[in-house]
Amino acid sequence: MEPNASNSSGAHGRIGPDPEADPRLWLEEVEGERALAWARSENQRSYARLRDDPRYAERFQAALRVYQSPERIPYGRLREGRVYNFWEDAHRRHGLWRRTSLSSYLTAAAPEWEPLLDLDVLAAAEGRNWVWQGANCAPNGSSRCLLALSDGGTDAAVRREFDLADKSFVEGGFVTPEAKGNTTWINEDQLLILLAADPAETTTSGYPFVARRWQRGAPIGDAQEVLRGEPQDVGLWAYRLDGTDSESHVLVSQGHTFYESTEWLIPDAGAPVALPLPRQVSIQGLYHGQLIFTINEPWSPGDGIDHAPGTLLSFDLKAFLDTHELPCVHTVFAPGQRQALRSAGVTATGVLLIVDDNVVGTLKVLGFAQGWQSREVPLADNLSLNLVDSNVRESVAFLAAEGFLEPATLYAVDPSTASANPIRSAPAWFDSDGLIVEQKEVESNDGTRVPYFLVRRKDMAFNGDTPVLLYAYGGFQISMTPGYSGIRGCLWLEQGGAFALANIRGGGEFGPAWHQAGLKTERQRIYDDLIAVAEDLIVSQVTRPARLAVDGRSNGGLLSGVMYTQRPDLWGAVISGVPLLDMLRYHHLLAGSSWMGEYGDPEDAVEGAFLRRISPYHNVRHDGVYPEIFLYTSTKDDRVHPGHARKFAHLLSEAGHPYLYYENIEGGHAGAANLEETAHRDAMLFQFLIQRLMDPH
Repeated sequence: MEPNASNSSGAHGRIGPDPEADPRLWLEEVEGERALAWARSENQRSYARLRDDPRYAERFQAALRVYQSPERIPYGRLREGRVYNFWEDAHRRHGLWRRTSLSSYLTAAAPEWEPLLDLDVLAAAEGRNWVWQGANCAPNGSSRCLLALSDGGTDAAVRREFDLADKSFVEGGFVTPEAKGNTTWINEDQLLILLAADPAETTTSGYPFVARRWQRGAPIGDAQEVLRGEPQDVGLWAYRLDGTDSESHVLVSQGHTFYESTEWLIPDAGAPVALPLPRQVSIQGLYHGQLIFTINEPWSPGDGIDHAPGTLLSFDLKAFLDTHELPCVHTVFAPGQRQALRSAGVTATGVLLIVDDNVVGTLKVLGFAQGWQSREVPLADNLSLNLVDSNVRESVAFLAAEGFLEPATLYAVDPSTASANPIRSAPAWFDSDGLIVEQKEVESNDGTRVPYFLVRRKDMAFNGDTPVLLYAYGGFQISMTPGYSGIRGCLWLEQGGAFALANIRGGGEFGPAWHQAGLKTERQRIYDDLIAVAEDLIVSQVTRPARLAVDGRSNGGLLSGVMYTQRPDLWGAVISGVPLLDMLRYHHLLAGSSWMGEYGDPEDAVEGAFLRRISPYHNVRHDGVYPEIFLYTSTKDDRVHPGHARKFAHLLSEAGHPYLYYENIEGGHAGAANLEETAHRDAMLFQFLIQRLMDPH
């Protein structure tokens, strides 16, 4: 779809460079001295504007109180009758890995936590800025786990074997080099390792395409190849699939594109077996022998039934492995027109499904006996639901429910009785009295009805004077749902601002079709959707351009960058966080080529021409009138290259357009490596918004 004529610039006046002769390539040198000196200089300029504002200190402390509060819910992972939690607070900058009994977690207001690993002590002893990336424990009750640790918050991590029994790293145990990729346990003495440590075994996206079996005691270089993909794949990912009937399998997903894969079962001996699944599929679990999976494309498995995208299906995995023929396929759940499956989790006594119905969460429990039976679990209405954890060996699962004005409540769900019991709730971090939430719809450019939420004061005057922060994402089938933010509440809503969340196409709010409507050269639909929401806020006199800001991060940072270039007249301020902005070189930068299934190929004649028309870096005009934009990124982000934000800020500087830039020297794709840095970043963002939308000019 072509951009609206009123939204797109002609070639005259554009100052974006030819991708083959970009004068700012030096800013793509992540750790280059010149680039880092430039970033530090830009940080100082932003600090002078934001941190030196006398109101900043109070906002930073308010954010820090929320992030470091001991009253936060300690979300946990279930394993062998215990709950494992990673905890950061004012006294634990790097964090503490700990555990408690399931009974203590379910019944005690303050569970009795057993410390396992103090990351602050480890970081100080080893002189590394360790950031926790998670734990992967061996099966069958083993005390051995692999801990993934990142230096500074990058996706690349080291994996080190840890013994839960003596709470220490295993001398002579499994240790991997720092690399992107993953590992999974085959048994206590064998790992399946997939590491992008060798360029000869690394895809163009920066991920591994070779899986190897590593035997305890052998050098890692002697690990035996099990499966080999292709260099042009996105990568290979391994995982364990444990079932309720004590069966267990190791699988590898070979990602051909971001959305297409072959799922391989890795037997104890013999060649890998490709599962008889469509290429656009997500495996959800294994329950009473039934392999449960979601399809994201139409599928006709040969039984005369056509299954629509978004449907949850299953078949008997053992029957397939015995015969190598596809058994009877069962429909587990088929979503309605305004529904989408958010997530599924398998427990010992049932399968849990979170289904979004017009972007509001519902919970179902399913059982299987010759076919699938479903029951609703009663919960409060109009909340967002998230499955925190489930385990095939446990009869309970954890679920979080929250809304824009309702702090999160953690529930213990019992599938056998289809009941959910509250365990604990997060505190209210802001005064919500006088605030309301509305769900609205607006017609986009092509007639599609696009919903959005608006959080505002009940007594708001419809005179266009309310400052509004509009947030959206619009990509990768990721849904934007109601959520409680103490930071947004105390730093924005309590200051008199309103908040809007747009459910534009590209997300997963209404299933695969909602996402696929905005892929590649159809992407202008996503941008038109957000423009329609912004215009509706203005036409209905909720706000006006001088008091309206758009915010997006990662793919959403691209979205807000497009809003900046296509419709600068709509905004009083723009925030673009850890963004993609150079859409003609994105596929050459870090993990960028893995996203060509979403954005298209810049080197394809048709897709490349479209990307040039929407690429923010190539559509800024010398003679354009733009709102001030706040760009932020992280040096340690090894997923979305910091060069995107760096080059865009440098271009704006040379053109004389107003901007602020902040680069966290640590932090990875999250943009921060610890709670204090996160509080600093958020306090700066809201200080920027208040200066631009609330302060008199």
